[in-house]
Amino acid sequence: MGVTAALAFSATVSAQDVNTTDLAVTDDTVTVGILHSITGTMAISETGSVQAEKLAIEQINAMGGVLGRKIEYIQEDGASDWPTFAEKSRKLLTQDKVAAVFGCWTSASRKAVLPVFEQYNGMLYYPTFYEGLEQSPNVIYTGQEATQQILAGIDWVVDAKDAETFYLLGSDYIWPRTSNKIARKHIDKLGLKVVGEEYYPLGHTQFNSVINKIKLRKPDVIFASVVGGSNVAFYKQLKAAGIDMTKEKPLVLTISVTEDEILGIGGENVEGAYASMKYFQSLPNENNQAFVKAFKERWGDDIVIGDVTQAAYLGPWLWKAAVEKAGSFDVDKVREASPGIELTTAPEGYVKIHKNHHLWSRTRIGEAQPDGQYKVVFETEELIEPDPFPEGYQ
Repeated sequence: MGVTAALAFSATVSAQDVNTTDLAVTDDTVTVGILHSITGTMAISETGSVQAEKLAIEQINAMGGVLGRKIEYIQEDGASDWPTFAEKSRKLLTQDKVAAVFGCWTSASRKAVLPVFEQYNGMLYYPTFYEGLEQSPNVIYTGQEATQQILAGIDWVVDAKDAETFYLLGSDYIWPRTSNKIARKHIDKLGLKVVGEEYYPLGHTQFNSVINKIKLRKPDVIFASVVGGSNVAFYKQLKAAGIDMTKEKPLVLTISVTEDEILGIGGENVEGAYASMKYFQSLPNENNQAFVKAFKERWGDDIVIGDVTQAAYLGPWLWKAAVEKAGSFDVDKVREASPGIELTTAPEGYVKIHKNHHLWSRTRIGEAQPDGQYKVVFETEELIEPDPFPEGYQ
């Protein structure tokens, strides 16, 4: 819907006609929620999501809004605390009556708010790559699930690098543990071998003992799902221990280090590592070039854009498209309209919402460069169909 059509819509359709469920919608505005950690240990990762969601909302408003209504937002801080996420989501849905919420980052925060969204029939747009094994009528998952990131990444490293042995290393919470369970099953299925598996608490900074084990066991691949600030210590210590990631063995394949984390690690400390993601800032397509330019103009030239930030940017656009297809802000109608929604303007390229509420998207492998960016060395020819419950991996 173009600007003219959207404004015409506003003039002819009253709020009560597009909002029968008492949401925060007037004849001129619609209110949504933004719910991320802007304080605490996860703020470093979630800040980009907040910036991306605000940029998308500003751009949509500049085009005339949604059904002719400008988007207003109420921002809440999950404070890196899962009960706080649940409490704030309840406030947004029951007190503020927002039409949609863009938010969460960790699987722990998503699991905490999920019962609230299902109880009060809210709609959450969740941007982070995650372990899968979930499908809710009240969530649109705009990041990758395991088959699109973990299985595709392992297949690439086996095919392209002849990898046979793996050392699984992650932070100690639901996402890395479940991801590695899926990875281990896939490695077993391929007839290959896991030679080690370890987990460390969030914020852990002493990796020398596990690096010594890795050196002794000589895996072909270190499969890493360490998150947050721990990455700074891990990659610096890996390099200090004489492991050269620009050489083929051991090769590092991460599912958790985006350009945002490299900013803290330093490109020189992670050069040569590979990441399995669907988006990298360096993608050369026109959509992405326009997105990167707009993002830097809004938030500063020094900013970098990682996979989750891009997926967060998709949320408001996908919601807008579903609302306009439904001709209503009502959550049940938006949900019904969502499957099949296509976004040809996504920075990552074309995406489409599957009936399971995940996105069809490509898997890409990037190689970390000294300047902190990734060079894309592989991408799937076709979009990968999302499958949150892959047979044999549950």
